[in-house]
Amino acid sequence: MDNKELQLTAAKVRKGIVTAVHSAKSGHPGGSLSAADMYTFLYFEQMNIDPKNPKMENRDRFVLSKGHTAPGLYSTLAHRGYFPVEELTTLRKFGSRLQGHPCMNETPGVDMSSGSLGQGLSVAVGMALSAKLDNKDFRVYTLCGDGEIQEGQIWEASMFAGAHKLNNLTVIIDNNGLQIDGRVEDVCSVYPIADKFKAFNFNVVEIDGHDFDQIRDAFKKAEACTTMPTAIIMKTTKGKGVSFMEDQAGWHGKAPNDEEYEQAIKELDAAIAGLEG
Repeated sequence: MDNKELQLTAAKVRKGIVTAVHSAKSGHPGGSLSAADMYTFLYFEQMNIDPKNPKMENRDRFVLSKGHTAPGLYSTLAHRGYFPVEELTTLRKFGSRLQGHPCMNETPGVDMSSGSLGQGLSVAVGMALSAKLDNKDFRVYTLCGDGEIQEGQIWEASMFAGAHKLNNLTVIIDNNGLQIDGRVEDVCSVYPIADKFKAFNFNVVEIDGHDFDQIRDAFKKAEACTTMPTAIIMKTTKGKGVSFMEDQAGWHGKAPNDEEYEQAIKELDAAIAGLEG
């Protein structure tokens, strides 16, 4: 895909996020929207996957450590062909396979059930180590929130990954600067993030998480690094793509009402039309 196609797909992913959360009347739009460009790049360009064979043995793995942003992952999986886009409106509803947090037993394309913050990186480290032990060449990717990395387990897992030189592991930090209670730096500052990962023997790349050229270059650098795991720290805007949600902590875990939904869809439809034109 070229960048314009990626931008168009990301806009459609964002529309799916807003539609799903509005339909559920609950969910987490802010962090789903901030990571939409990264989700899009991973599933439409970066990862070795096959929607027709979700359990392909040598597929690349993805662990959504900040599992509450499942609407972003679900919308991406739907647009990638793992299940119908129309199914997004069943988010969080009884009997749906699109639960509030990802469930590997129910949802095609989900490699690991997640949602307890801080634990996903440990799982990804285990997957990466397993690949090494079994002489497999798949890569493992995990997405963490910047508020999430306040959890101590993140740093235990990072220490292990660095010590074992897991160069097949890429940790992505969605640095949108906000968590449920406000600004990360005010709640419990995690800065400087880059220095912390460097101290744990990571190759660190800092990027604009909404710039596909920078995203693409970051993954090339991760693949080229053969001596240590990589941490991609991406600066993003929470609620990206919906004007009234952008950089607002209040949209961390709140569904839009009908009027807000209409405005959001109008903005996203305009973005889609502009990219299709």
